[in-house]
Amino acid sequence: MSNSERDFESFGWSDQMASAPSHQTYIPLPPDPGRKPVDHEANLTLVPIHIVTHASQLPIEFLEPSPERQLVIGFDCEGVDLCRYGTLCVMQLAFPDAIYLVDAIQGGEMLMKACKPALESSYITKVIHDCKRDSEALYFQYGIKLHNVVDTQIAYSLIEEQEGRKRLLDDYISFVGLLADQRYCGISYLEKEEVRVLLRQDPGFWTYRPLSELMVRAAADDVRFLLYIYHKMMEKLDQRSLWYLSVRGALYCRCFCINDNDYADWPSLPPIPDDINAEENAHEEEILSVLDVPPGKMGRVIGKRGASILSIKESCKAEILIGGSKGPPDKVFIIGPVKQVRKAEAMLRGRMLEMF
Repeated sequence: MSNSERDFESFGWSDQMASAPSHQTYIPLPPDPGRKPVDHEANLTLVPIHIVTHASQLPIEFLEPSPERQLVIGFDCEGVDLCRYGTLCVMQLAFPDAIYLVDAIQGGEMLMKACKPALESSYITKVIHDCKRDSEALYFQYGIKLHNVVDTQIAYSLIEEQEGRKRLLDDYISFVGLLADQRYCGISYLEKEEVRVLLRQDPGFWTYRPLSELMVRAAADDVRFLLYIYHKMMEKLDQRSLWYLSVRGALYCRCFCINDNDYADWPSLPPIPDDINAEENAHEEEILSVLDVPPGKMGRVIGKRGASILSIKESCKAEILIGGSKGPPDKVFIIGPVKQVRKAEAMLRGRMLEMF
């Protein structure tokens, strides 16, 4: 067992759970300010897990965001086929002193609408791993435009680039992989696979009520490490990477939320900071472009085993995403610097012209 695994081994569930009035778990938090941290040293805080069916059970500073009480919270969603057409069942919020499992099934639209100001607020930072589908579900099911996220999947890639390590195309770190990385937590998350097996056997797993012990544990585990990872990542990211993290998070949030108004109702993207703009190698504005693909032709655009779209990615420094089985169908999403996005657009259009 590695030192980090031994340090984090105690990040388990409270032995008191059977007799406690509510569920409990440990949240790892960074060392106190002013103390020189030891690798993977963390303050372990035993916190309650609240199952929320009414807005009154949530902290007032969450329900009423303000510049005087800015927050950073861990965030995730669970559901059935989570996307615009699926069902959002549970929304998890990790605070330093508690975890809240917002029951969207029992609390319904009234509860979710009460969370809307916080989820759209610039005063509350939502730390999440891969925000795209969660954002899509919130937007189409509740009209919520998820805003001000720190996406740890994006942050991980930026840190890798910043430190000179190159990742393979389409090699996005999973949450399990992130937790296993010695620089962040260095722990295994075996229970995640157990839940995945259950979801394959019964896609309606998250719809059952009351929430079972396994459901509560799995939901809490998906957010309880996020604040610790956030602080570890913030220590590593330079100013340029922080801007990329902010703007790409905003673009990923709206990526699959395409509708007839072309994102007109979404907040403005973060501008390039003056100190970055003034640099010799000033960076371009980042944009999101959506290309329509003729019905039935997506397979040709992607190519055998993704060969066509991979060759375009190799030529352009831009992210190219497709909706896949969850949709949106017949659309390609391109995120990156303006010139690289335009280059990818031209190559994709050329590929489509070859089909006729």
